[in-house]
Amino acid sequence: MSIPLLSPAFTKSRKIVTQKSARAALKLVTNVSPAEQVNRKFFATFATFVMIFGLAMLLVINTLLAQDAFTLAKLQNDSKLATDQYEALSRTIEKISSPEELAVKAKALGMEPAATPTFVNLNGLPRG
Repeated sequence: MSIPLLSPAFTKSRKIVTQKSARAALKLVTNVSPAEQVNRKFFATFATFVMIFGLAMLLVINTLLAQDAFTLAKLQNDSKLATDQYEALSRTIEKISSPEELAVKAKALGMEPAATPTFVNLNGLPRG
């Protein structure tokens, strides 16, 4: 098809668009009273204040949670340190309480190992 053949279709569609745009329903906006303007300003101010307050509270809560995380990490480190100290003391007590250590300390005090063991009955008589 050639362009001259399409020309009547273009002019026809232009006419339709021109007619419809002339009929476009444009309405006049009524004037807003000063009282309504104050109400709108109050609402906008209130909404802005609520949003700013919400963001500030979110910041405070986030800061407190971060502070609690640091406190928790410190307490966990303290707990690990206390556990390590407890284990070190337990190993020291086990070493001091071992039979070999007790024998060395008894010899240092002048004690000698018994040749024959003696047991005491519940009625108080020695046996052995």
